[in-house]
Amino acid sequence: MSALPIPTLELSNGYQIPQLGFGTYKISAEDCVDTVKYALDLGIRHIDTAQMYHNEAEVGRAIEESGIPREEIFLTTKLNNDKHLPEDARRSFAQSLEDLRTDYVDLFLIHWPLPTLYGGDFVQTWRTLLEFEQQGRARTVGVSNFQIPHLERLLKETGVMPAVNQVEIHPHFANNQLRSFHLEHNILTEAWSPLARGTIFGDEKVISAAKRLGKTPAQVVLRWGIERGDVLFPKSVTPDRIKENLDIFDFQLDAQTKADLDSLDKG
Repeated sequence: MSALPIPTLELSNGYQIPQLGFGTYKISAEDCVDTVKYALDLGIRHIDTAQMYHNEAEVGRAIEESGIPREEIFLTTKLNNDKHLPEDARRSFAQSLEDLRTDYVDLFLIHWPLPTLYGGDFVQTWRTLLEFEQQGRARTVGVSNFQIPHLERLLKETGVMPAVNQVEIHPHFANNQLRSFHLEHNILTEAWSPLARGTIFGDEKVISAAKRLGKTPAQVVLRWGIERGDVLFPKSVTPDRIKENLDIFDFQLDAQTKADLDSLDKG
């Protein structure tokens, strides 16, 4: 188990979401069961997958074999790009539930807005997700990789904003304008690629902060995201790295480190 509890944040519908989760992007089916079980054993209770990752069945098996009650785990999956038409979305969502060995997910997202496909009508897809939420098969619904005009259109045409928008965020790409919009509209920001695929670890300001704080560069960068109030789910198949990514709740960034990491934004 993790030494310190992982904090939770409240979604717009009142549900709690663990602020640190475990991402399964690019984790192969053969590695997925053991890796997810290890993350759960460490105390992680938030697992993020997607139809596009082709590992939902393995995630479902890991959760089942972990012995942890389903209601203690926050489980997210996402709609594939070729399933945006309402009937396709309904069928694929039912398949996701079956593969994940559950009768509900805690969060279901439209993976990409795809404004150049389906006649640009991602609103009909959003209405279908709202249907899943009303049925209780998705406790919360949201989007991923949506920009401000996409979100404004959802609000204008349905009156309902997503509870979550999962987008790329790390110190090299802080995405501040979009985050500000989220705050104004009670949308929780989830940050994918919070470690910038490791490209940020060699930055002198990150290295200096890590030495000063007695932490690793990865821990410093993840702590930056946590203190900004984002939900993060770094992914790794290496046990020591998974453990390291979890060990970020026993320190805080000093003002100098915050300023240094904020200054790395390339826009």
